[in-house]
Amino acid sequence: MKKYSLLFIVFSFFYSFGQYESIGTVTSFPNKKRDCTFDSTFFYTTDSIFLPIFDEFSSNHFQVYLPDFNNPTLSEEKYYKILTLQGDVIHNKVKYTTQPTFKRQINTQTFEVVEELFELDTVLVSDFCYYPANYIETFVYPPYIIIDTVNFENPLDTIWLDSPDIFQDSATKFFMQVNDPNAYWSDNYAKLNYTNAVLPLSLGVVTFDGLDENNFPYVFGSNSNSYNDYFTSKPIKMGSFTASDSIYLSFLYQYQGFNDEPEINDSLVLEFYAPLLDQWERIWSSSGFPQSDFKVFHHKIIESKYLKDGFQFRLKNYGSEAGMLDEFHLDYVHLRQFSGFQDTLFKDFAIVYPIKTLLKDYTQIPWDHYKNSNFNLMTDSMEVTVRNSSQIVENNQNGSVKIYHNGIEENSFLLNGQILSGGEINYSPRTSYTSYHNFLSNTSFQYDKGKSGKYQEFRVEMNASAQFPNFTQNDSTFFIQRFYDTYAYDDGTAEVAYGPEGVNNARLAYRFSPIEDDSIIGVKISFVPTVVDTRNELFYLTLWDDVNNQPGNVLYQDDFFSARSPSYEYDDSLGFTNYYFKDTMPIPINGTFYIGWKQEGIKRLNIGMDRNIDASNHILYSINNEFSWENTQFNGALLMRPIFSSELNYDLSLDKNSIQKPSFNVFPNPGTDVLNFSTSNNTPSFSIFNLNGQKLLMSTSHSINVSSLSSGLYIIQDDITLQKVKWIKK
Repeated sequence: MKKYSLLFIVFSFFYSFGQYESIGTVTSFPNKKRDCTFDSTFFYTTDSIFLPIFDEFSSNHFQVYLPDFNNPTLSEEKYYKILTLQGDVIHNKVKYTTQPTFKRQINTQTFEVVEELFELDTVLVSDFCYYPANYIETFVYPPYIIIDTVNFENPLDTIWLDSPDIFQDSATKFFMQVNDPNAYWSDNYAKLNYTNAVLPLSLGVVTFDGLDENNFPYVFGSNSNSYNDYFTSKPIKMGSFTASDSIYLSFLYQYQGFNDEPEINDSLVLEFYAPLLDQWERIWSSSGFPQSDFKVFHHKIIESKYLKDGFQFRLKNYGSEAGMLDEFHLDYVHLRQFSGFQDTLFKDFAIVYPIKTLLKDYTQIPWDHYKNSNFNLMTDSMEVTVRNSSQIVENNQNGSVKIYHNGIEENSFLLNGQILSGGEINYSPRTSYTSYHNFLSNTSFQYDKGKSGKYQEFRVEMNASAQFPNFTQNDSTFFIQRFYDTYAYDDGTAEVAYGPEGVNNARLAYRFSPIEDDSIIGVKISFVPTVVDTRNELFYLTLWDDVNNQPGNVLYQDDFFSARSPSYEYDDSLGFTNYYFKDTMPIPINGTFYIGWKQEGIKRLNIGMDRNIDASNHILYSINNEFSWENTQFNGALLMRPIFSSELNYDLSLDKNSIQKPSFNVFPNPGTDVLNFSTSNNTPSFSIFNLNGQKLLMSTSHSINVSSLSSGLYIIQDDITLQKVKWIKK
């Protein structure tokens, strides 16, 4: 019990008494933020699969997990946040606080105040972060304060805390069986792709690196190595086999490819799961090495501990956890019976890379530019790469390219078999061939320019095969030729991250030569989250005209108050962010132009670079304030696409007046301890956000103390108009 008599307590009493019915006059205790929960998550168990297992990754055989509340196998477990020490559930309306609460007695005649703490209780509390729920003994108090006024006719006053930090809650974990015999792989950390490997034996590989299943680094900025991507088979029925059945696992692997070279301390590791021992055991590993041809792994499984139902195998990589680094690539995984030590050949014929475009120079062109042109814009050199993996000479045969619109075939082109095989009538054993095909030779083979509409899409299918029995699924490929509102050199995938670095105010410029004059309203850019988080870096979107085949006069550049930052929250499914000119201002273009940026700092901003298409002759940079320009030394195409002013933009509500100038200003910018607001509103109201969208501070006056904020970039919002500007804290 605590007893005291002080003047400021008397003042507090009268203030509390006068504001009694307002809970806001009493200090409340903040909620504890729950950073994680397993509530409403699913735990999946998969079916078992049978031999043989063969995957050359031309199609997707990864298990897809979709929650289904109508699934007949569905079950659930429910956990409660608060339990008694005996494990019993406490009723739903109970609330506690971990802060001491009390009964306060106030004598209005003597001004004496006496406080008596409530008796604490002990309960079991879980934060639901981990399954199964982990409970911790926690001391708690009632979530209210009682004020008893002596010598006053009012009864006891009970003041409830508005945000008690312990309250009853529940979390439900769901369990579901998935069955898909066409899916072989139980996780999706390693990435199925068609562009990362150099001359694979067929379409598609699986890549191991430091990006997680959401294509974010496991740990931004880390200098450490760890086990990152896992590639795990489903449980396999192996119980009926013995060592004499000659069970072999084979696969192909490549170091680096078009990506980053794995060092000697990086590795690709193979492990087997022994079901009865319930443990994973290392079988093989390979240390990092510079880029090379695919190598063969071939292993006989004879140990009885693996010849059990529920056997699994997995590969994992050890390397940087900071992003697109230390890559390994996997292909042609084959687990089968009746093999042998000499059986290391993968007899197949396959297309090696998907085709990206039938257009000359570009992968995308605005539809109105294409249909208005009087020229044949089809390519005269479409690249096709195929491989004969047979150990003997095989006869070639013709292939084809077909164009479909809304499911209807509209055009076709013959791929001459002798051109596909490098001018020979046969394919040599275990050899890859790259050929080029001229669509201008058939003037009728074009996309139909007569179609109406603001944009168009065409499905293009290619087929190429050989005259021997083989796995035919990888003998065909398709892509969608899109005509929207952009020009593009790239195929939409980034194998590396690119950018100038080491010098402040560096410039990056990307050359385009449109087929008709028009206006540009912005640019699509795909920034890659890798190694270092660049979302706090600044750049100024810039547009130049052409002078002597180099960037010349600046046609547009962001001012200091409209500087941009790389974003990993993309505006489309391909991973691009739209950066529109200030006020969505259309800038007229006459002939060749350059789009890019001037950057504020010295860090590389990590724009994606496609290494499968070479547009390096169009990539320039300057490190001396545009006194001179240099061409990049790296082969590739930037994931940067200028957006043209077209009818499609207006369909998307991007009209010319869609973005207004902010009706307020902040100063000084950059600033230090005090931020001032200038606004036309009668009642100022502003909020300060970080780049993650978290509100940090609010103000209803024309200035605010910001000394508590760390250095960096912030968003200032006018809460009346909801307009925003960027502000830099020094």
